[in-house]
Amino acid sequence: MNAATVLHGAHAYPSSADESSVDAVIAGRRRRARRRVWVVAVLLIAVVAVYTTTLLVGNTFYSLGDVVRVVFGEQVPGASFTVGRLRLPRATMGVLAGLAFGMAGVTFQSLLRNPLASPDIIGISSGASAAAVFGIVFLSLSGGAVSALALVGALATALAIYLLSHRGGFAGTRLILIGIGVAAMLNAVVTYVLSQAAAWDLQAAMRWISGSLNGATWEAVLPLAVAAAVLVPTMLLQGRSLDALRLGDDTAAALGVRVGAVRLILIVGAVALLAFATAAAGPIAFVAFMAGPIAARLVGPGAGLLLPSGLVGALLVLLADLAGQFAFDGRYPVGVVTGVLGAPYLIYLLIRTNRAGGAL
Repeated sequence: MNAATVLHGAHAYPSSADESSVDAVIAGRRRRARRRVWVVAVLLIAVVAVYTTTLLVGNTFYSLGDVVRVVFGEQVPGASFTVGRLRLPRATMGVLAGLAFGMAGVTFQSLLRNPLASPDIIGISSGASAAAVFGIVFLSLSGGAVSALALVGALATALAIYLLSHRGGFAGTRLILIGIGVAAMLNAVVTYVLSQAAAWDLQAAMRWISGSLNGATWEAVLPLAVAAAVLVPTMLLQGRSLDALRLGDDTAAALGVRVGAVRLILIVGAVALLAFATAAAGPIAFVAFMAGPIAARLVGPGAGLLLPSGLVGALLVLLADLAGQFAFDGRYPVGVVTGVLGAPYLIYLLIRTNRAGGAL
């Protein structure tokens, strides 16, 4: 019998100390749950607000009433083209790509229990870039064909990294190191291909690999929207299992998680999200890398990170795109702005990780 219980006949009753400990645990869980709900609500409101702003502002400002009429299919002179054909697909692609990058990034960071293990760092984005640049320069591809080739490149790179790192069992550190090596080789391929490109191909390749929402169309948005509609709910259904895997394989297995099957589902889902987002908008730098750690800071320890990270990713892409269009003398692709933000954040995270360990 535990010394913390009080015996009464044949029964043991919890002591007041045990009851207060249980109450404290329950109260802590409720506080974390409330905080997460509030954070998700605020992030969702912020995404909607910035999304709406991107539809209103530009070289011509349109009222909220005009935008709503366009969204519901009415013909509004000027706004029907500018909002309906230019701004609306651009903003929608920004939200979907940011959501996909954010969720994919935090999935890898959680599975590998390392904030540096984002698709930007471990080579998957580089695979998409190398395939797309090769298609533009050597195969003279454009539009949807480049996106399809980038999708294949990302999936093939992810499969190669996984197979190379899986010898003797799954090991996160080995996967990260192999991914960094693969990324270096693929970046060298990109550099070589660009050195062989003609001037007109070089412009198209540089515009693609920088990550941009320029020229977004509904035809480019549709595959990403379909992928998000299938993959995002699938990933969210595995959210509790992902949280358990952050504690380690043994702990997750003890909690009833089928570690191998769940890890495979999460990796395939994250790679597919990343591949479709990269094929649509290019490898927007550092969004997948930054979204997870920022979301972890906002929601606090012990809370699910998939949905908050996706919302943070969407917000980062929308804000960076607005800044690239209107905050500077010239106009810059969204990937340039996120790259400027992400580089110092990478240095900061490297320093903090070296001091405190590898957890998010």
